[in-house]
Amino acid sequence: MRKLKLLLGLAALAGTVAVSAARAQPVTLDVLYAFPAFAKFHEPIAAEFMKLHPDIKIEFRAPAPTYDDGHQTMMRQAVTNQLPDVYYSGFHLLSELGRTLAQRNQVVDLGPLLAAESKEFRDKNYSEKIVALGKVDGKLYGLPFNASTPIMYYNVDLVKKAGGDPDKMPDNWEGIMALAAKIKTAGPDVAGIAYNVHDWPDVWLYHAMITQAGATVVDGDAVPLGGPDVGVKTLQTFRRFVTEGGMPLIDWDQSRQQFIAGKIGIFFDTPARLRQVTDLIGDKFTLRTAIFPIDNKAKGGLPTGGNAAIITTRDPKKQKAAWEFLKYVTGPEAQKIVVETTGYLPTNLRATGPEFLGPFYDKNPNFKTVALQMDRSVPWQGYPGGNSVRTWRAQREIITGVMRGEIEPKAGFERLQKETAALMK
Repeated sequence: MRKLKLLLGLAALAGTVAVSAARAQPVTLDVLYAFPAFAKFHEPIAAEFMKLHPDIKIEFRAPAPTYDDGHQTMMRQAVTNQLPDVYYSGFHLLSELGRTLAQRNQVVDLGPLLAAESKEFRDKNYSEKIVALGKVDGKLYGLPFNASTPIMYYNVDLVKKAGGDPDKMPDNWEGIMALAAKIKTAGPDVAGIAYNVHDWPDVWLYHAMITQAGATVVDGDAVPLGGPDVGVKTLQTFRRFVTEGGMPLIDWDQSRQQFIAGKIGIFFDTPARLRQVTDLIGDKFTLRTAIFPIDNKAKGGLPTGGNAAIITTRDPKKQKAAWEFLKYVTGPEAQKIVVETTGYLPTNLRATGPEFLGPFYDKNPNFKTVALQMDRSVPWQGYPGGNSVRTWRAQREIITGVMRGEIEPKAGFERLQKETAALMK
């Protein structure tokens, strides 16, 4: 009897140890994001999250080179069931990805999860406008993590030398072109402007020039690309960057380096690299930022760049852990890291408060610029038909031809419409 009791006791103890071990086993989340340089904020955010949640482990896959590359990876891995548990999708590709994954039951509708949180939590942390960026067909497939609109960087010294007023930069494209032409005369190796739409990794800068004019890029199943007037004028402006502004047709990273070296007067870029550019310029010259020029002040808008975090895992335990991770990365502590490391706009309402980013913005006014134009934000649209990535690559070749003077703007616009329509089918 004593021996039986001992055996039963040992069995119970073993069971308890086994249960405890199972409970102690952390949940590991497989996470994919785009742009290797963004490890500088993804890694520290994950580290802070894991300190607060020792039962959840974050493992990052090798970052995708761009949003478009990450999107193609996701579309392929949806077929082979090799998706990550969490993915950061570019806003312009979220509709295509969300619909594809929803058909295969491979994406989580975050709406019920957010609704299950307290109203106080929702109201304090997320604006309806920001949350709407992650919706597809009325369902919340992504929780917005990064948000931005393109901004203007400029070299105060070159602007002054050209007779411009660095305290009052032009807010329309004719004014910008006139100033760029003057800056170009500062020296044989100085360019007035750089707007690297010809090799930008996605449609962001192209769409920005259309939407700032108050025109439409995508309209249901049709793609007007601004319509003939705005569409042709957009391409004419791209050509003028080269002929009047002296823009060198080099790649976007080289353009950034030329600007940092003081060789370009006005430079259009994402605010996501504001910290990097600021640090590299140092005391070479005075850097300032300004809002993106808007020609149509009544209807003009800017496509909201950035990404939203989606959950693809079907495992209930992983889904629960992933939701905790999404709440943290879109929370004020994580958003403070993102903004101070990059220049993105915070997607969390509390993040701009005095206990988080308030003092930083006071000391770094260049980082405020993107917030000044958020009232101009419009959705960043992709193309219907499942060929968004291929479509942009075809469009980019035509735009490059126009900027080089090989294709007339009117002929270029006609080709853009024709080839875009063909790829949409």
